Amino acid sequence: MLKNKTLLITGGTGSFGNAVLNRFLHTDHFNEIRIFSRDEKKQDDMRNQLKNAKLRFYIGDVRDYSSVETAMRGVDYVFHAAALKQVPSCEFFPMQAVQTNVHGTQNVIDAAAHNEVQKVICLSTDKAAYPINAMGISKAMMEKVAIAASRDLRKTTVCLTRYGNVMASRGSVIPLFLNQMKNNQPISVTDPKMTRFLMSLEDAVELVLFAFENGNPGDLFVNKAPAATIGDLAKAIKEMSNAENEVKIIGTRHGEKLYETLCTREEMLKAEDMGEFFRIPADNRDLNYSKYFSEGEGHISEIEDYNSHNTEQLDVEGVKKLLLQLPLVQEHIKNYSSNLETTTH
Repeated sequence: MLKNKTLLITGGTGSFGNAVLNRFLHTDHFNEIRIFSRDEKKQDDMRNQLKNAKLRFYIGDVRDYSSVETAMRGVDYVFHAAALKQVPSCEFFPMQAVQTNVHGTQNVIDAAAHNEVQKVICLSTDKAAYPINAMGISKAMMEKVAIAASRDLRKTTVCLTRYGNVMASRGSVIPLFLNQMKNNQPISVTDPKMTRFLMSLEDAVELVLFAFENGNPGDLFVNKAPAATIGDLAKAIKEMSNAENEVKIIGTRHGEKLYETLCTREEMLKAEDMGEFFRIPADNRDLNYSKYFSEGEGHISEIEDYNSHNTEQLDVEGVKKLLLQLPLVQEHIKNYSSNLETTTH
């Protein structure tokens, strides 16, 4: 079904876009893959590195409808990954998060509908469930925008994925720890008891592809993932590197949670267990609320949400096994060990 089709990836120069390209660039899937982003330097780097005739590049911003609409012409499928993702920057500039994550998503969906795109997959985050920071709130609104749009579209299917921390993605804690180790700095841990889901970029791509193949209008897909404490994550990286760096506890930063939630208990009430994934169907009730006032959900208070405290918990050895699958960590261990030997001798 993917042969002779055209895929557009918004925010395509980011970590997710690169993972998708690694998956499809040298297969017969997709006749053309379009990369849409506002960073011409990253596009030029990608173009020169990959040198693949299947790729086409579009400079633009999801905030600007006309640039999105131009890139959307002739497209069959869209992976919408463009977003402001950094919690601190969104806290200081919340309207920028709204412009990109909310208005930008509406632009993508409107342009897709105008061009009769078959399916749009919008990428969300665990921070959208019970959000406490501006980034999570803007992503929660993005989900509402996508679900609302899905109710009225006839030729374009819009669905969503929500996933947790992607290991070694740009701006995440693993590259930070590795860099601190490399520069002989203390490893800065916010709260050792803080838990986070651990996913690879390949897991994120698999989730999007599952949604792509199985999604109905307004569906939200979540993949089940293990978690670990930040303390064990730092300890695993130290032990793998044979490093002596001090671990410095800096305290929870503004806008951070002790644990992350992938599915709220309200969502778990209607979630469909699909093995490695949960499907949360859209709430398709209409505005006639009166007919819902007389009946409620009697056992919703008995249901638990799905979060990084109650999912499978990895110990230090389990974290090491996951980390060793990451090219960034493999290269770090190799270089770090080599530098240690040089220093020792």
